[in-house]
Amino acid sequence: MSTHPGFHSLTTETDTSISVEGSLPSWLTGTLIRNGPGAFSFPEGSSVDHWFDGLAMLTRFTFEPVDGADDVIHYQNRFLRTDAYADAREGEFTGGFATGETTLRSRLAGFLTAPYDNTNIIIERVDNTFLALTESPRSVSVDPTTLETDGHIEYDGTEPTGQLRCAHFRRDPATGTLLTVDTSFGRTNEYHIYTLDSTDSQTHVGSVPTEKPAYMHSFGLTPRYVILTEFPLRLDPLQFLRPGRQDPFIEQFEWEPDRGTRIIIIDRTTGDIVAEPVVDPVFGFHHVNAFERDGGRTVVFDLETVPDDTSIDSLYLDTLRNGELGTLAGRLERFVVDLGSIADDRYGNHTATVSQQMLYDDGTALPTASPAQWCQPHRYIYAMSMEQPVTEWAQAVMKFDTHTTHSIEYQQGADYFSEPIFVPNPTGNSRDDGVVLTLGLDADQDRSRLFVLSGDTLAERARITLPHAVPFDFHGRYFPNVHVA
Repeated sequence: MSTHPGFHSLTTETDTSISVEGSLPSWLTGTLIRNGPGAFSFPEGSSVDHWFDGLAMLTRFTFEPVDGADDVIHYQNRFLRTDAYADAREGEFTGGFATGETTLRSRLAGFLTAPYDNTNIIIERVDNTFLALTESPRSVSVDPTTLETDGHIEYDGTEPTGQLRCAHFRRDPATGTLLTVDTSFGRTNEYHIYTLDSTDSQTHVGSVPTEKPAYMHSFGLTPRYVILTEFPLRLDPLQFLRPGRQDPFIEQFEWEPDRGTRIIIIDRTTGDIVAEPVVDPVFGFHHVNAFERDGGRTVVFDLETVPDDTSIDSLYLDTLRNGELGTLAGRLERFVVDLGSIADDRYGNHTATVSQQMLYDDGTALPTASPAQWCQPHRYIYAMSMEQPVTEWAQAVMKFDTHTTHSIEYQQGADYFSEPIFVPNPTGNSRDDGVVLTLGLDADQDRSRLFVLSGDTLAERARITLPHAVPFDFHGRYFPNVHVA
């Protein structure tokens, strides 16, 4: 059986300085921290079934430009020391997103006493604490300069919370406010929106009742509104209370296309539902960005969509390692929600309408926008470039111009690429003045490389060859004020 090189296990940890080929911009002096699955099995330990269940490993790239000398970066990879990591090393890893069967006892324990802590999706800063996150309310605190695991963080206050959490928080760059969404199961199932003031303090914004909670990996944010996309991949929570062994977590969700996709617009100040139109069924993991027009009467958000939930099934490791990538890649789609006139609101009538525009349908994965443009009209989207339908992992990264619909690609120096992260030049004058950071895998050399590309042309400025090949990961964040310890 052939094995795809991006889905191997890396069990060694490294902490070293590496010379840069090329040159770094003098203003790039922070740290990129990426998160994702670093190992899918351990010798004499457990193995997992799905890409999403690989054990969390952080990779850190700290930039140290030096005037008049060769540039270097400081590189480190380190596994999070979580309960899931300890269990896997001992051969006792029994559950996750899509791995293994569960019992009623383990399901109740996971919801009530010890939520899943394999936080392998992204790193986010909450106040002065750096958290590794997944779709569990239990996050893991890490030291960004050493990648050491500092402990678990779980809110224990009086504000409403839930058993699931959107893995992607949203930050309003104008105010610094950080928000996220929990899903709670009970007699009334609800989505709870709140701001994260610190790791032990949060403020409830509002709640949205739902008959059957949907799987939501991310959400949209504008200066006035929170945007939930309730896809028709839905869950009956009573299933978790049935005795006996059951399929893994994600297999409990059912695709119900007749429900359509409910778009819920919530006022960030009052917590009120402003509109909740329903569009044709669609599924997606990642909101790119959202903004407002017409004084807040129109809400626009870009979402990477797929027709249904088959993309989840296609990411089981046996399928991926065999190179069976037949699922559809994502497409960049724009949703424009007209909230109606002010006069309508005075009389309690909500006449929200939705128009949809396919921005780019040639295939994308893990799309991002400049953090300087979050909650504002963005022009450029950066993403992994995928064939449509998929026959191979992303062999390029792309920049898409939403104004002209023109796209450009970078595909040198590696066989496969991961999520591109745009870092804006702090003194730049244009929206694409900055660099794009992306990790590539050279299969023949069995090495990964970090590429630093110009934000405007995607021309290569620098590359850094790592001492090993990093398995395909998920998401990264660039922190401009994090330096070597």
